[in-house]
Amino acid sequence: MKTQTQSFRKLQVPRLVKVIYGSGDWGIGTFNTLRLIFYAIFLTDVVGLEPRLASIAAFFGIVWDAINDPVVGVLSDKVKSRWGRRRPFLLFFAAPYGLAFMMLWWAPPWEHQGLLMLYVMIAYALSDTFQTLVIVPFYALTPEMTTNYDERTSLASYRMFFNLLASILTAVAAPMVIDATMAAGGTQQQGYLLAATLLGLSSILPYLLIFATVRERTRVETVEIASFRETMRIAWRNIPFRYATMIYMLNWVTFDLIGVVLPYFLIYWVGGGDLMVAVPGLGVPLESGVLGVMLITATCVLPLWTWLAHRLSKRIAYMIAIGFWAVLLLMIPFVPPQNFTLILIFSALIGISVSAGHVLPDAIFPDVVDWDELRTGKRYEGVYYGAKNLIRKMTTAFAIFLTLQALGWLGYQAPPEGATTFSQPPAAVLGIRVLIGPISAGLLIVTMVVTWFYPITRQRYRRIQRLLTKRQAREPEMCPVSPSPRA
Repeated sequence: MKTQTQSFRKLQVPRLVKVIYGSGDWGIGTFNTLRLIFYAIFLTDVVGLEPRLASIAAFFGIVWDAINDPVVGVLSDKVKSRWGRRRPFLLFFAAPYGLAFMMLWWAPPWEHQGLLMLYVMIAYALSDTFQTLVIVPFYALTPEMTTNYDERTSLASYRMFFNLLASILTAVAAPMVIDATMAAGGTQQQGYLLAATLLGLSSILPYLLIFATVRERTRVETVEIASFRETMRIAWRNIPFRYATMIYMLNWVTFDLIGVVLPYFLIYWVGGGDLMVAVPGLGVPLESGVLGVMLITATCVLPLWTWLAHRLSKRIAYMIAIGFWAVLLLMIPFVPPQNFTLILIFSALIGISVSAGHVLPDAIFPDVVDWDELRTGKRYEGVYYGAKNLIRKMTTAFAIFLTLQALGWLGYQAPPEGATTFSQPPAAVLGIRVLIGPISAGLLIVTMVVTWFYPITRQRYRRIQRLLTKRQAREPEMCPVSPSPRA
């Protein structure tokens, strides 16, 4: 019994370490929220790109950079240093990652559409490259910190707390910074750039703290991988990885699609074309009010999903959440224009499911690494998390491309400079409502089906761990990675 208790304690992560590790999602939350929700409308209404050209620029920028994700994953698997395999990336690339974010939010004073499109491609690709060099190693730390089924859910919950907290700040504060800049005589472009600067700088410190605090604690075997193609073949042979990847992809395609469409939906449907639409009685931009209510609710109910996943399993808890979300999305296109109270109620209800969508796919994913170790005898965390990050970026590319292409073909027009009200063609407004409603709900229904067939249940995962423990007991003991006394 004493041996079992000691073994279990080794699987637990101290609360302070969880908090510090979770803070790494602050940078992810600020980066992804500002880019996801505001970048498409920034390209069309501030940079002045025609929607279809904007969609091509964003799509190719992400695709070009997404190629780097598995490469960085493999590189982090091969690194040997006194600080471990993952943490050196956090030390050397935290500052470039925070600073490069600002490139996305500068609109060159050019009128040539081709040059503007080229700049957007380059800025997007460079910014995302630095993100890759930080985020892939950061994610790959999770399965190395603990092999406990429920502790991984707990780690994901701490991460998502900071992610949602950063998302709340970004979603609420960014429109307010932009409006305040314009009220002070500045331009909308200057407002976006100021917001991006503040958020980018705030994302640097957490990664430096993680470097100084978190340790890669499980037994590690440096792997040699022949080629990029062989790396992808290794990942594809892992059957649970295929399911977890599909769940993750569908989950974030839905998130990204809704995030891109939401500002258009609030301004041109709920707000009736009022470009400065605000929540009555509060005086804050409608986007800030809706996103604030949604994300505050999501943060408050995080413990609910952690508890439910512990009680029922991650798979069942996630299916409950997205089923509820799909029903709400089928109803939201019918919210009457100018009904601000009802849209805020929907925001709070959707926030309940948004919380689970942030936590549970990330809690499911580390299990596939252990399945693969049982199958191959090696650990490829970098490979799998590189593939995961690639998928995340491709979902954003798909969402932006689909939305902007649809708006372009439906006749969407950029408002004249200085306008405070503007009406879009009825076809464009209808397309916005369909994208945020039936199409997004349909993606969630498909996600439920895939999740139902995901093969690693709690019982199967415990069996995996028992077999790994027996195997490791027969092999020479290997020391956990830890920094030297000089680190």
